[in-house]
Amino acid sequence: MTQPFQLAACAEMLWRDRPIEWRAARLTEMGLGVGLWNWPDHDLARLEAVGATYTIMNGYLQGRLADDEGADMLLTSARETVQIGKRLGVSRLNLHGTGLGDGGIPIRQHEQISGAMWLKARDTLHRICDLAEAEGVVFTLENLNLLDHPGCPFGATADVLALVSAIDRPQLRINLDLYHTQIGEGDLIRWCEKCLPWIGEVQVADNPGRFEPGTGEINYPAIARALDRMGYRGPVAMEAFAEGDSDQAVAAFVRAFTL
Repeated sequence: MTQPFQLAACAEMLWRDRPIEWRAARLTEMGLGVGLWNWPDHDLARLEAVGATYTIMNGYLQGRLADDEGADMLLTSARETVQIGKRLGVSRLNLHGTGLGDGGIPIRQHEQISGAMWLKARDTLHRICDLAEAEGVVFTLENLNLLDHPGCPFGATADVLALVSAIDRPQLRINLDLYHTQIGEGDLIRWCEKCLPWIGEVQVADNPGRFEPGTGEINYPAIARALDRMGYRGPVAMEAFAEGDSDQAVAAFVRAFTL
């Protein structure tokens, strides 16, 4: 048995009755990296004290890619978040097409994306890359499904791939969330192949339910074998709730991505 991937899990979604620093410590004990969401929700000193490997967190608190005001808000927020990320040693800072509100609903929704929005999003992401290059950090752009996140611009897997591949700078990678791809597009292995040169992280959860691998319709062991054949050796993170016991959920995830 081999473990070709760098495994991590989102601490926000597991052991939800425990403090976040306890969850980070438990994942560290289990040999996994630790994913976070928004840093103001937590006591940073306590998270630092855990000594965990923090793999990803949201790289902004507000802002948008595709309009002047939103882009300025995004850059201001990202500059502040970069410093927090460096303090915690976070590997990747995550972005979306627009800020998300309660329940993941986009704060500003769009039925269609205009050509001007595409050009502005490209410009904004180049500004993000300039910031990342100066600070020595990496951002990722995550795909989101429109069933859970209606009206989210640049949420489709194809849109994220189009933006990141057009920019093609090492400071911006794809956070390929296969749970969202399954709902939005399906055909997961071929999307992995298309995105492969720009993947910064692969995130997983089963569908329906957004629980751990093995609880739904996605054949994650087959996807793990395919990623291995492609030569992918980067991070794979479970961003999923536990259907039952969180320790068992993490164990199921590790089994699915152990070859």
